[in-house]
Amino acid sequence: MIRALTGAAFVVTLTAAICFNPYAFLLFFCLVIILGMNEFYNLARIKSKGDKWIGILGGVYLFTATFLYAGPLEEELIFLPYILFLMYLLISELYKKEADPIRNCGFHILGQIYCAGSLSLLNFIAFLPDEFGEVNYSWVFLMAIFIFVWLNDTGAYLIGTAFGKHRLFERISPLKSWEGFFGGWLVVLIFSLFCAWYTGIEWYIWVGFASTVVIFGTLGDLSESLLKRTFGAKDSGKFFPGHGGILDRFDSVILATPAAYIFIELFIRN
Repeated sequence: MIRALTGAAFVVTLTAAICFNPYAFLLFFCLVIILGMNEFYNLARIKSKGDKWIGILGGVYLFTATFLYAGPLEEELIFLPYILFLMYLLISELYKKEADPIRNCGFHILGQIYCAGSLSLLNFIAFLPDEFGEVNYSWVFLMAIFIFVWLNDTGAYLIGTAFGKHRLFERISPLKSWEGFFGGWLVVLIFSLFCAWYTGIEWYIWVGFASTVVIFGTLGDLSESLLKRTFGAKDSGKFFPGHGGILDRFDSVILATPAAYIFIELFIRN
């Protein structure tokens, strides 16, 4: 019951943030980055609270700068402070008495790429030009990514539990099966046809977009499992009772987002 209620509250909150207003979307995902990067630094055993908060603020700045650049501002200079921040991450290690400064710097940069960098690409999916070239906020493809991920997870779990015999990636995730993978994919493909009818965009575009999200979302799930195994953790955190942490909820989206953005640039915007 706790797991179901937590999941429902998460879905409602995320949907409201994306669909209500672009600035609600911005605030929601800044919070996601704060919590997600904190979990990542805890997994990586970054002990200094000062280092953690500098890294977290850097991630929040990147998402905010990307939001402004993709939407209302379109000014490249907004990224200059973030470039200075990346330079600081390396230079600051010269003045610390860490046993392994390169490891410390490496995990900081990985946290920026894995948590903030990936999710920041959602901004380029959120702001799309219309037929007159005007850039406007649109939640359609944003919500599609999350709905496809949720449907894929549900379909893969149900079909994999019932029919799964062939392990998908036993070394990393022993319970995932090929039957579950293809079952979840099929569920998403069926829903993508409804998206084509609802939006008027060609069905093959939606099928390609859905397939991209499923494939790279599954790889994102496996990548986070590898991350947790490397750090010796079962869950990334305990933010969601019955579900784990923020990274456990966004693992598929973290890798599906860059792939979805590439698909949009190649096949929808061109």
